[in-house]
Amino acid sequence: MRILLINDTAKKVGRLRESLIEAGFEVIDESGLSIDLPQRVQSSKPDVILIDSDSPGRDVLEQVVLVSRNQPRPIVMFTDDKDPEHMRRAIRSGVSAYVIEGIQSTRLKSILDVAMARFESDQQLRAELQAREQQLEERKRIEKAKGLLMKMRNCDEPEAHTLMRRQAMSKQQKLIQVADQIIAMHDMLQ
Repeated sequence: MRILLINDTAKKVGRLRESLIEAGFEVIDESGLSIDLPQRVQSSKPDVILIDSDSPGRDVLEQVVLVSRNQPRPIVMFTDDKDPEHMRRAIRSGVSAYVIEGIQSTRLKSILDVAMARFESDQQLRAELQAREQQLEERKRIEKAKGLLMKMRNCDEPEAHTLMRRQAMSKQQKLIQVADQIIAMHDMLQ
């Protein structure tokens, strides 16, 4: 497992780096958060991002949001900050695991495993949500095209649906493609 280690504290993270290497992980990069995290992730392609932070500040969380949106990865934050609101903000920004009160090398593997599992679960839910939203949007466009066709052809809904389905089959297209063509043609003629 390739790990990008980010130090957002005044202290050195050498012990964390050593613990990770001892546990069999490959620490591919180590730096402070004064860097451009999305660009660093793009160039190093880590499997997991580990952030050591006294308390996650706005700048850190903005960097996490950018990575989570464009290059999603499991992100584990080690911190001494017990504030529930800071924890909520970190989780909302894309942190997969928020670990308080120190880093114990014996727990690293299980912490990373949990972060990976949570990240995968979140990604699956996001993909399902996106697919549902796309289906709903397509359904709306099909209904709009049926309505337009009903007005243009002065027919009822089942007949408009049959016309669209026949057109889709004859042109070897999906129903949504025919719907989009009807809407585009209507918009052009208006």
